[in-house]
Amino acid sequence: MTILRTYVYPALHRSFVHRMVNFFSFMASSFLAGLQVRQVDLVWGTSPPIFQGVTGWALSRLKGTPFLFEVRDLWPAFAVQVGVLRQPLLIRLSEWLERFLYRHAERVMVNSPGFIQHVKEGGARQVTLVPNGSDVDMFDPQADGLEFRREHGLEGKFVALYAGAHGMSNDLEVVLEAAFLLWESPEIAFVFIGDGKEKAALMQRAAEMKLLNVVFLPPVSKNRMGQALAAADACIAILKPIPLYATVYPNKVFDYMAAGRAVVLMIDGVIREVVEGAGAGIFVSPGEGQALAHAVQELAAKPERGREMGRKGRAMVEERFDRKVIAEQLRGLIEEMKAR
Repeated sequence: MTILRTYVYPALHRSFVHRMVNFFSFMASSFLAGLQVRQVDLVWGTSPPIFQGVTGWALSRLKGTPFLFEVRDLWPAFAVQVGVLRQPLLIRLSEWLERFLYRHAERVMVNSPGFIQHVKEGGARQVTLVPNGSDVDMFDPQADGLEFRREHGLEGKFVALYAGAHGMSNDLEVVLEAAFLLWESPEIAFVFIGDGKEKAALMQRAAEMKLLNVVFLPPVSKNRMGQALAAADACIAILKPIPLYATVYPNKVFDYMAAGRAVVLMIDGVIREVVEGAGAGIFVSPGEGQALAHAVQELAAKPERGREMGRKGRAMVEERFDRKVIAEQLRGLIEEMKAR
């Protein structure tokens, strides 16, 4: 595998305008780099950001090869519902570009079944589902995470862990609300791992609320994520109560299940069908801090129930969402398009 790294304007956690400049800078630099590549059989573009799809489409036409357009999030629809994209003209232009790419791709690949109807309505001719999943070999469901617990003063605690981005879409103030409601249960600890634009504000809010049962930790490398999840008793997956989020297959949920940990799920829709179908966790209505507190308290009181959920979740991931299985699906799709 050859990786060509190209220039991007640095814009981490700065502003929407800076992020747009970042996206356009990569669209241009990756196009120039792609022009130098010879003997191309397939061009694969991915969104978001959707502008990478423009690069992929243009290169596929110049090189006379099929164009595979991968949709990992429904952009700009998500940006509009979250409130990040508000300018009517930009919204119309973005939606036009989205439909253009759907119509001009030989194949549209989605990572969630919840996206299929949207991309078909946008003009996609052929749609293939290659779902998100997890590398099950990274996680040992029998591990106890004692080293990680000792490192962060979590011995003897029931650990409800959130791992991932700390952004405006993640609604983590609801987790702080649940922690506040359980402040009289010192045996329960809420642990946040990760980073994001909202992390500083969340830490300040936790300090103002005097939440001694909340621990904020920096991001951990991928090869340590298995240890981090092994230290948890239950894992929280949460997004804002926005209707379109019912279409997503969040990667973190599959990692939680692969680690053999009960999932406290605050996302409705297709991912709820997976978790409840496996018996791998508890669904809590998005935005309901009191209901989250009750679910965590219930799992802390019945640890064997949580462990059973973890075992069922692991079995489901091994059967349907193991990366090795998904990689075979992707390989088959690429070879089919190349043969055409």
